Amino acid sequence: MSILVDQQTRLIVQGITGRDGSFHTKQMLAYGTQVVGGVTPGKGGQTTEDGLPVFNSVAEAVAETQANATVIYVPARFAAAAIKEAADASVPLIVCITEGIPVLDMVEAYHHVQKQGCRLIGPNCPGAISPGKAKIGIMPGIIHIPGRMGVISRSGTLTYEIVHALTERGVGQSTCIGVGGDPIVGSSFRDLLPLFEQDPDTDAVVLIGEIGGDEEERTAEFIGSEMSKPVYAYIVGQTAPEGKRMGHAGAIVSGGAGTAASKIQAFSDVGVPVARTIDELADTAAKAHRPSA
Repeated sequence: MSILVDQQTRLIVQGITGRDGSFHTKQMLAYGTQVVGGVTPGKGGQTTEDGLPVFNSVAEAVAETQANATVIYVPARFAAAAIKEAADASVPLIVCITEGIPVLDMVEAYHHVQKQGCRLIGPNCPGAISPGKAKIGIMPGIIHIPGRMGVISRSGTLTYEIVHALTERGVGQSTCIGVGGDPIVGSSFRDLLPLFEQDPDTDAVVLIGEIGGDEEERTAEFIGSEMSKPVYAYIVGQTAPEGKRMGHAGAIVSGGAGTAASKIQAFSDVGVPVARTIDELADTAAKAHRPSA
């Protein structure tokens, strides 16, 4: 099995006729994802060069294609509205790749999605992939192999790094998710870890956190009380200077809150090994969970 994304995923692409949307649609189709159409307001009735129908609205696309997931590649100023439109159409899984959405817009979109009972991944994220089954987003499929290690990360680039390192060691992945690096994201570690816990084909989880906020500290509390499966962690930004933003909008340390030390301590307190490097993280996970012969 896997979580969120599999062979039954029927995906539409919001912004399918744009540069990024059209490029990544081809990549998702090449990987085997069941992309069933796309949305670009004003271009309904057209067909993409991949033979996919284009609709004016998400509601029209869902009615015609029975889509159960959408991925958003639209400019930041329109992305919050695109998220809300997908939620209004009751799309169960919404993945937003767009970065740079204003925080206040995302606060409104977040609560709208919650009210509609949908699940949002992102924004400012690489998406999700269940190796060998389907991918939604921009993750390079070639570095993934099917297996039983879940991967969840706040950093898109380091998602690729740990997956590549695991694959080199013969450790396949069940599902890999980039939750996004913005201050407001649709799904947190604590929202998604229960899905890995319940997945019979995930044996353990590799987690990549980063400085800023208290998400990792609260996640550690959840792991200590709710997770029976092993979790292996790495915290990005261990040498970052205090008060300076490092890459992500959410990666800022203020006073004593959100430091790498506080996050490492929180994980250590509940028995989660915290690696010093990505290679050490991959080695630790690989030694504990050698692939079946």
